[in-house]
Amino acid sequence: MLGLMVGLVATDLEQRRLPHLLLDPLIVVAVGYAFVNPALETLAAFAGAAAAVVFLGILTLIIRGGMALGDLYLAVPIGLTLGWPLVWSGLFTGALLAAAVSLFLVVTGRVGLRSYIAFGPYLVAGYVLTLLREVSLLAPSAAAGLPF
Repeated sequence: MLGLMVGLVATDLEQRRLPHLLLDPLIVVAVGYAFVNPALETLAAFAGAAAAVVFLGILTLIIRGGMALGDLYLAVPIGLTLGWPLVWSGLFTGALLAAAVSLFLVVTGRVGLRSYIAFGPYLVAGYVLTLLREVSLLAPSAAAGLPF
């Protein structure tokens, strides 16, 4: 999944889009993984995906032109693997990173207030940082004190 996400980040930075050629397989793998993930109940995985899509969908409607549909599609695998309630940590970490970098770029004059800044890379960064913070998602047996 991370390999596909790296491809998405590179494409979003270069072409300002998240292509379905990478998004669709990522979503399929995440849906399949939701059923066999030992660290997360299936219901929590799907609740996380639904919450992420609804939240970003509402933001897309409020901030017209500020977010694209590719970001909504990317929220599905993020929500499926982080689950409820950790999906909020991933989304907000990504949003804080995007805000900090955007503010820095505006203050230094590298971009203007109406400039395009890709949000996909920050969603992926928030996802990865949340995975690294929550060891139970990566190795449920290690979090339970078991050797493997």
